[in-house]
Amino acid sequence: MLLGSIEAGGTKFIAAVGDEHMNIIDTVTVPTTKPDETMEQISNFFSRYHLDALGVGSFGPIDVDEKSQTFGYITSTPKSFWRDYNFVGYLKQKLNVPVAWTTDVNAAGYGEYLLGNASGTESCLYLTIGTGIGGGFINKGQILNAFSHPEMGHVFIKRHPDDTFEGICPFHKNCLEGMASGPAVEKRWGKKGAELADQSFVWELEAYYLAQALISYTLILRPERIILGGGLMKQKQIFKLIRNEFHAMLNDYVEVPDLETYIQPVGLNDQAGIIGGLLLAKNKLKG
Repeated sequence: MLLGSIEAGGTKFIAAVGDEHMNIIDTVTVPTTKPDETMEQISNFFSRYHLDALGVGSFGPIDVDEKSQTFGYITSTPKSFWRDYNFVGYLKQKLNVPVAWTTDVNAAGYGEYLLGNASGTESCLYLTIGTGIGGGFINKGQILNAFSHPEMGHVFIKRHPDDTFEGICPFHKNCLEGMASGPAVEKRWGKKGAELADQSFVWELEAYYLAQALISYTLILRPERIILGGGLMKQKQIFKLIRNEFHAMLNDYVEVPDLETYIQPVGLNDQAGIIGGLLLAKNKLKG
């Protein structure tokens, strides 16, 4: 069995071929430019293999309603070239294989739920904090979708009393993504997060905003575990700060697992999305 996986991000696409045991056989990285340029390179990569199924985790918003006429499309993305793009339709036409379709964060969350730091749990909330902020929730093996997929990065949060930064989200300014994503950190402080590793106040403020969101998700979803991935979460010092803020804000209102267990980094590192895509492709073959 040969399975394909695409992690379609806002800055780059990663495509991989693997077997049913999640062993990666080949991979390629392609810049996210215009659809015809990026997708041609991706389809050319897969055309060298006889795939049985393909799993895709894409940046969004996307249409995940299989009854919709635009199922498989990227919809109202700020990336104008990709707006209303028939992603799944293109892949089926070029590769003629079954395609499992979800958001990039859902795919990564699914990988973490089965094989990463949430394995052995019944429910997992996965968040990526990087170029953007997004989240997915897996409960008893099922990815949460309703009218559409969640947009957890755009929840509203309370501004820190000492923070005058207006936020960068083009839709909401000071939502979570507008205040705590990688580009927000860079615009607020004038440097990328990796260059600010030793600046404790940067990460204390970041933890203040992320903990607020984790409180909201905890109260609404009551997950068994929370996994935090993305570029900013490679700053390992932030986890203690998030747990401390979370404890103070929740104020023991509801019971949660021990916070060292409850709030964790990714276990699959940068492969969570690719592994999740392979797992979803394998599921597609099971019907």
